[in-house]
Amino acid sequence: MKSYFFTILALIFLFSCKKENETSTKNWVIISKNIRFKEAQNIFFLKSGSHQYQIDNNKLPFKKIILLNASLVGYISELGEEEKMIGISSPEYIYSDKIHLFIKSNKIQNIGNEQKYDVEKIIALKPDAIFTNYVSSFENTYEILIKNGIEVIFIDEYLEEKPLEKAAIIKVFGELLGKKEKALLKYSEIEKNYNRYKELVKSEVKKPLVLTNEIYGSQWFVAGGKSQLAHFIQDAGGSYIFGQNDESNSTPRSFEEVYAKSENADFWLNVGNHKDKKELLGINPNYAKMKVYQKGNIYTISGKIKGSSNDYFESGVVRADLVLKDYIKIFHPDIFPNDSLMYMLKLK
Repeated sequence: MKSYFFTILALIFLFSCKKENETSTKNWVIISKNIRFKEAQNIFFLKSGSHQYQIDNNKLPFKKIILLNASLVGYISELGEEEKMIGISSPEYIYSDKIHLFIKSNKIQNIGNEQKYDVEKIIALKPDAIFTNYVSSFENTYEILIKNGIEVIFIDEYLEEKPLEKAAIIKVFGELLGKKEKALLKYSEIEKNYNRYKELVKSEVKKPLVLTNEIYGSQWFVAGGKSQLAHFIQDAGGSYIFGQNDESNSTPRSFEEVYAKSENADFWLNVGNHKDKKELLGINPNYAKMKVYQKGNIYTISGKIKGSSNDYFESGVVRADLVLKDYIKIFHPDIFPNDSLMYMLKLK
């Protein structure tokens, strides 16, 4: 009898947990495991990592925004909403010509950099919202801004592992900036292109072996097997040397381990912003021993740079389809024979 009683209790518990889980995800638009949103009772609900927001619909769309991270600019530009930007930090890292014109004409103000923001200037600008990656060392700054009635929204796009999920964050900005339909159309275009490009490489028998990143000091920080770069390599028809590990972050390896693993590597991707192969040897002369260095199939992400800015970290954050196309052109050049690389650049 006692066993029967506990069985019933267990079933009730399981049913209630399932019901609670269904309720917790009901009506939410799932962007990724990190970000979701929904609208209910004239409130816009947003969950971004450990941060949760409830924004009254009468405050939307935001008309005046500030960005504290250049990596979020691509979403605004893709929606054509640059005119809603009234402030930006570290403008030297911005690639967009349009935004630089707005900065030059004082339509967008320079509000400092990632070492020190001009808090008084930000408050005086009276933005409806500030978008930024969360940085724990700026917690006091965030608190001051929030106490002054400014909505501070943390969007940590760099945590996303899958390229299309990072691109899908444009839907969040569409909701908050009154461009929902445009955001859905843009994402639909990106998703359609991305999946079409993936299909093009499925018939390719050869999957070239790929090495990533480079050595810093005594350690080589290779991309994790669950990272966005690893997903790009797989979707572009490549085989990633360290694709079997379960890390989403870069993981440190010794030169000796990478050297042994990359014995048969065909391509070496995402090396730093170097001018040529010879400059790489200034970082580590042992590179010359590697067959992949000798083959010369070495690529940086420096195809679109101006000064300190790099469009790979701006429009490339959103345009996963165009980034994937670049990787396909590298691994399988016959698929897009007439197209040039956009974000990537081969070292000579």
